[in-house]
Amino acid sequence: MDAVRPRLFIAAAHSGSGKTTITSGIVAALAARGLRVHPYKVGPDYIDPGYLGLAAGRRADNLDTWLTDEAAMKKIFLSASEEADISIIEGVMGLYDGGRGGISSTAQIAKALNAPVLLVIDVRSMGESAAAIAKGFRDYDPEVDLRGVIVNRYGSENHREMVCEAIKRLGLPVVGAVPRSREAEVRERHLGLLPVEENGNREHIENVRKMIEPAIDFDTLLKIAQSAPPLRAEDNAAPRSEKRVTIAVARDEAFSFYYPESIAVLEAAGAEIVNFSPLNDEKIPDCGGLIFGGGFPEVFAARLAANTAMKESIAKAAASGMPIYAECGGFMYLTREIKDFDGAAHRMCGLIPMSCKMNDSLRTVGYVTAKALSDNVIAKKGEELRGHEFHFSSAEPDCEIPHAFQFTKNRTGESYNAGYAKDNILGSYLHLHFAGFPKAAERFVERCWEYNRKSLLNYKRP
Repeated sequence: MDAVRPRLFIAAAHSGSGKTTITSGIVAALAARGLRVHPYKVGPDYIDPGYLGLAAGRRADNLDTWLTDEAAMKKIFLSASEEADISIIEGVMGLYDGGRGGISSTAQIAKALNAPVLLVIDVRSMGESAAAIAKGFRDYDPEVDLRGVIVNRYGSENHREMVCEAIKRLGLPVVGAVPRSREAEVRERHLGLLPVEENGNREHIENVRKMIEPAIDFDTLLKIAQSAPPLRAEDNAAPRSEKRVTIAVARDEAFSFYYPESIAVLEAAGAEIVNFSPLNDEKIPDCGGLIFGGGFPEVFAARLAANTAMKESIAKAAASGMPIYAECGGFMYLTREIKDFDGAAHRMCGLIPMSCKMNDSLRTVGYVTAKALSDNVIAKKGEELRGHEFHFSSAEPDCEIPHAFQFTKNRTGESYNAGYAKDNILGSYLHLHFAGFPKAAERFVERCWEYNRKSLLNYKRP
């Protein structure tokens, strides 16, 4: 069956070109016109989708061909965009940048989805060289359907005219020209933009929309998006498990890094998801398993440390055998302590005998293959999962520990042992997408269901 999905990629020549601001403004402006806009972000990013979702008034999804295979990526796109009038996809880094061999680059995914592309060019300190950049990006891979350019951060009307005229001589339309502005900038910190959970006000999005609306030719933009050909939609929905178990997911300002479709895979496997806050709640919900996603526990370390009731509740659940899965920031929270950027130590849950220390520079970033070193709550020994690392902290074990995985970096081939896996607890710096390895979700849900069943059998009425 063919599915009609008007769609458009907003790509850029390099990181820092202003893609997120421009894409958010375009999404907000289209939504203000009454269109149902579904936004997407290429790559493993968790923060940019928050701004795109805020602009659209609905969730944003990630498209990635390392965390999932191409078929699963297409399925995510088609499923999420089913009720949308238009899909706007923000690229990652530069148009052709991704993992080794261009894996999960904006160009690769745009070709897989047979979608047109607009290129954002930051023209600060640049004149007609912008046209040379546009030509190079258009000609580098003729299979990429590059339809036009959005000029960003021009300094004057003369500057705008010079740049736009040069690009138009290539036969490429200039679909928009955005002036320099500090008002629309988002505050940043060590992992990038400040998350929406801490900056989720409509005022910022409204400022962006007001800046972008008069700068973009929306009639042309819509025509380009609507010209995208139909996509083949396969009816291969996974059957939902009849087993149901409640799984509690940590979600607040400290833990916010979750892919919506990854959670959906857990639900299809039998999970009834409830959220809780390690920052604000006194105890975990009534559940059969716990998931701690990534985020910024280091920013909220003092508050997390002060919530001793929550930490005691988690420790009690762990001692009872409840399955616990933690990624990156969640992994840090389960260790003995976090030392913040100032060197102050904050006592965490202590379930993992390690200490995490924040560093002044990025420790590692990029795609990895994770080979399970033993059976754990999501994988069997020897199985390989694909994921992503991105952290400033480093984790040092207090003693000899059972590592969870052998990580192998996609770009360099470097291998090293990482994480912690023992009995019912699994934690590491690995970010996973369960749509890329549904068996992992099924195994975790099964472990939680078994734990819940045994707990009910052992329960004695007073």
